[in-house]
Amino acid sequence: MTRRVLVLGGARSGKSRFAESLLAGEPSVEYVATAPFPADDAEWSARIRAHQQQRPPEWQTVETGDIAAVLRSAGPAVLVDSITAWVARVLDECSAWDAPGAALPAAYSERAQELCAQWASTPRHAVAVSDEVGGGVVPASTSGRIFRDALGLLNQQLAAAADEVHLVVAGIPLRLR
Repeated sequence: MTRRVLVLGGARSGKSRFAESLLAGEPSVEYVATAPFPADDAEWSARIRAHQQQRPPEWQTVETGDIAAVLRSAGPAVLVDSITAWVARVLDECSAWDAPGAALPAAYSERAQELCAQWASTPRHAVAVSDEVGGGVVPASTSGRIFRDALGLLNQQLAAAADEVHLVVAGIPLRLR
């Protein structure tokens, strides 16, 4: 059985919908929502609510920035949506946006390493969704480069430990491995 599946794609590519379809036959799924629910951003809150409403009622939502703890624990199949939001959240928590020389802080690197270790060893059937960034121009800002580099490196590490990797383009999933 495939245990770890990484689903990559651009914004609005259909990656979340495809990831959810991979777990459609599971009797129970723990949906790990990594994005904070901002009370002051109506548009983002509406997006989160739309995601919540499309999930089957038997799926349990866990809102957390600690993906490693979820992957370490026993439980049903797990869907992490998304690695992208997790990176932004952890970079916020580590005050990394204005790091000198676009270096990632040690606190971020430690959390990313912990996530990768738990991803590689999780006893659960796990599907993770992440944006594929960096296919365009080099970001003009330091914070943009920090984010792009952190997410790109983390995607590589998660893909290396995944049993399957898919890229979703225009709603069409392409199996890479």
